[in-house]
Amino acid sequence: MSVAYTLALVIASLITLTSVPSLGSSIDDKIYHIVAYCCLALFWGLYTKTLKIRYWYLMIVVGAIVFGFVLELLQYFLNPNRSYDLLDVIANSIGAVFGTFIASQINTYKLN
Repeated sequence: MSVAYTLALVIASLITLTSVPSLGSSIDDKIYHIVAYCCLALFWGLYTKTLKIRYWYLMIVVGAIVFGFVLELLQYFLNPNRSYDLLDVIANSIGAVFGTFIASQINTYKLN
């Protein structure tokens, strides 16, 4: 599930999206970024915890933030219809932190 979601996120990030549903706010794009990276970190957090990796939460947060930054750069270089946006990187980072936190809470609950 984690790998499939990551690949879907890569594809969605690099193609030209023409009709994204509106949420009715001026920050729809940022909300989508937060949710997408929250899910990314959550899926990987739940997966890596089962592998008993030390410091998994730090690896997930840093990995997701770096991943989002790299995808933003790739958008700029590979697709003329997409652009680099620092606010997207910030939204991705917020989502990564939330997703990792949620995964840590789920994993803690499962252990007790």
